[in-house]
Amino acid sequence: MQIRDFFPVSTNTSFKESCYGALGALIGLVATELLCQWWLGVSPHWLIAPMGASAVLLFAAPASPLAQPWSILVGNGVSALMGVLAASWIPDPALAAGGAVMLAIAAMFLTRSLHPPGGAVALTAVIGGEGVTSLGMGYVLIPVLVNSILLLAMALLYNRLLGRRYPNTGRAAPHPHQTRDPQPSERLATQASDIDFALNKHGELLDISRADLRDLLQEAQQHALRGRVGTVLVQDVMSRDLVVAGPEDPALTAWRRLSRHQIKALPVVDGTGELAGIITLHDLLVDAALAEPREAGALASLTVADLMTREVQTARRYQPLYDLVAAFSDGGLHHMPVVEGSQLVGIITQSDMVAALFNLTLRPDPGADLP
Repeated sequence: MQIRDFFPVSTNTSFKESCYGALGALIGLVATELLCQWWLGVSPHWLIAPMGASAVLLFAAPASPLAQPWSILVGNGVSALMGVLAASWIPDPALAAGGAVMLAIAAMFLTRSLHPPGGAVALTAVIGGEGVTSLGMGYVLIPVLVNSILLLAMALLYNRLLGRRYPNTGRAAPHPHQTRDPQPSERLATQASDIDFALNKHGELLDISRADLRDLLQEAQQHALRGRVGTVLVQDVMSRDLVVAGPEDPALTAWRRLSRHQIKALPVVDGTGELAGIITLHDLLVDAALAEPREAGALASLTVADLMTREVQTARRYQPLYDLVAAFSDGGLHHMPVVEGSQLVGIITQSDMVAALFNLTLRPDPGADLP
């Protein structure tokens, strides 16, 4: 143990998030007070001190597993119950105080609802004075559960308005193809079983969810990968000799070009070379059939402009190739036009991306010593 071990460590929390946390606690506690007093008519014990600690978690650390709805409602509820029981059964105040917190922690672990303010909720039931002890079992409902429900409601509204992920369920994003397979970027990444192994080996409680821990690890690995491949630009990989279509071309012409060149998409450009959209095999096979499902010659009467996608995700020629990995993996894109200004200058596909990343793995590590 050294002196520096007693100094604070960096929390990596931005100033803006710190302000949001402080403001949220103010709004949440004031709103809880007003609702209890004016709407529910709860008096005199309308707000108990442990709610201040709950507000810290709900508004300043909403991603914490200890701040989730189950934790605050069940954790505070069972802690209040344990506190009332300890105050009733144990005549010595000191033993009752310690016993209340001990029972509260045990109950929260058993119900998987660990919420640090629950210890204060249990302690308040013992040392809160005559006004609290006279409530008996009523203390569990009013003020504890009423305070907890109202404060949680404020946290749900406030965090959603800020765009925060709350409740933080830890569930993975749905697969775009609506299958049970993990996202492509997750298949060779650190798995949940690996995280569980490390946590079980560690043994102690960590105030971070498994999903957040996995995400942080993946982001660190991706940052390291960016350092290696970040010098490769889109223009180093893209195709330049392009097969394109015009908006007024017949859809059958686009079909023949795709078939002849054995490709799956055509950038659509106007007379000045500006990108107007993209047309794919999916557009020609599915959208045309939906447009005129009863006509065998549906494509004959349609133009490229009738079927093309106009809102197209594009890349820039001097953009790092690494920036496009997510779009081509989890994003599900198969091809992306490359523009300079609004002028089409190339196209990059999943095949280009796979080949480039494979070739990069064959490069010797610049930091490694050659034999």
